[in-house]
Amino acid sequence: MNFCSQCGDKVRFAVPEGDDRPRYLCDACGTIHYQNPRIVAGTLPVSGSRVLLCKRAISPRKGYWTLPAGYMENAESTQQAASRETREEACAEVELANLYTLIDLPHINQVYMIFRAELVGGFSAGPESLEVALFEEHEIPWDELAFTTIERTLRHFYADRAHNEFPLHISMVTPEDRERYFGSA
Repeated sequence: MNFCSQCGDKVRFAVPEGDDRPRYLCDACGTIHYQNPRIVAGTLPVSGSRVLLCKRAISPRKGYWTLPAGYMENAESTQQAASRETREEACAEVELANLYTLIDLPHINQVYMIFRAELVGGFSAGPESLEVALFEEHEIPWDELAFTTIERTLRHFYADRAHNEFPLHISMVTPEDRERYFGSA
């Protein structure tokens, strides 16, 4: 950030008085520009014993498989965002169950919130998906998954399904975890 979005003057990066971390500050109008993590909301859509996955048509990780998920928009709840992303990416309606995985990615300022969901009706590839398909556990393309968060969510699901108990799983992805998918950057 170079200029203030309130008045257009130059900003500086410094720790505001009474704060504990650097922020963009505008000395002209006094605005402190707070930057906060982005919420990625999505679903783990299930139909019988199969899970719905989408093959990404966009970067990053174009051509790799993911659960339907994306950035939350202003003025919507996490549940609304998860359902909307499922409609957009898989042209599918879902009935949401519980929040299933909450995964922090502090190194890229994101938080993933994935809800378990029951697929209601059909599905097809939306504009952000090359294809959409249902997979049995043994068919999951583990080596072609887009993100650590997706692999982690699926592994929790299959372990929990064996006991038919689906608690909330809270974890964090480190830069080292992420390196498996993106290489060292």
